[in-house]
Amino acid sequence: MSQACNFIRGTMMKATIYDVAKEAGVSIATVSNAINGKGKVSSKKREQIFEIMKKLNYQPSVIASALMGKKTYTLGLLIPDISNPFFAEVARAIEDQAHLSGYSVIICSTDNKDERVERYISLLEQKSVDGMIIATGVDNPDILAGLEARNVPIVMLSRENDALSVDAVVADDYVGGMMAGRHLAELGHRRMAVLSENRKVSSSRERLRGFKQALAERQIPFDDADIVICEHKVEEGKRAALALLGRPEKPTALFCCNDLLAIGAMQGAKELGVRVPEELSIVGFDNTILAEVTDPPLTTVAQPIAGMGKQAFQLLIEKLTEDDAARQRIVLRPELVVRGSTCAASFPR
Repeated sequence: MSQACNFIRGTMMKATIYDVAKEAGVSIATVSNAINGKGKVSSKKREQIFEIMKKLNYQPSVIASALMGKKTYTLGLLIPDISNPFFAEVARAIEDQAHLSGYSVIICSTDNKDERVERYISLLEQKSVDGMIIATGVDNPDILAGLEARNVPIVMLSRENDALSVDAVVADDYVGGMMAGRHLAELGHRRMAVLSENRKVSSSRERLRGFKQALAERQIPFDDADIVICEHKVEEGKRAALALLGRPEKPTALFCCNDLLAIGAMQGAKELGVRVPEELSIVGFDNTILAEVTDPPLTTVAQPIAGMGKQAFQLLIEKLTEDDAARQRIVLRPELVVRGSTCAASFPR
């Protein structure tokens, strides 16, 4: 009878903090400190406590914590599109760091649309998230003003907005654009075009500025008519490439402001029978996993994707744990990864 009662109790009753403490062989205060990131709890012991919490399916009450003004150990992550490998890899890096620290992450894909941004920010507020990482475009001044007014720590990732005085983690997009421009110029290309996102997006704007500076240093003419504005999608890259390669004066090289556009450009070239890289060199930006599996493999400017996600999470945690944490802007250097989609200009162009 006793065994049956224990079975019923074990299956019907939720685990409590007392159960976690007993299983871990520690006090309730130690479990609480591990959950709240306080006290002198070793990383090994904290990890053990989290594993026991997972095994017992113990979850601190988010609603109760929120009502008491305490942490809920949830964070919001706003990204343009989870299907974009760059943002998928960033999200994974943030989730990995969050897991180690006992946090959960709510991921929201906004498609860079203000109405979705506004709706998701409202949703995250209802969930009483402790902070937000924003890696999506926010242009609406009312939304920006609302973000500033909220007492929620925010870290911008991959892109910035001058209207928000918050922490940021970005790659040096200007330097990355220069790397792409110098690489193509050194290969002897003189007729080049750019596939870029909307210039309101700070990252694309800086990449384009760096690219143009690299060409100016070498006195290579470049006209803004050779810039095609695209959404960050493969089909958009293909559309732009088809239009550019249909001109009488075809470009011999393309700089694409992300890998998805570059892959679309490769598809467009293939459809027209234009050989890459023999007749058209293509450089991307991001160095997602897709860059290695294209045919030919894609030359691209590599962002330190995992490092950016990790740094953004750490900055947000600092904001949550240090009342006087100073505003920070962390800039990480990209690298040019040369693969098979670029080659030297082999004839006068």
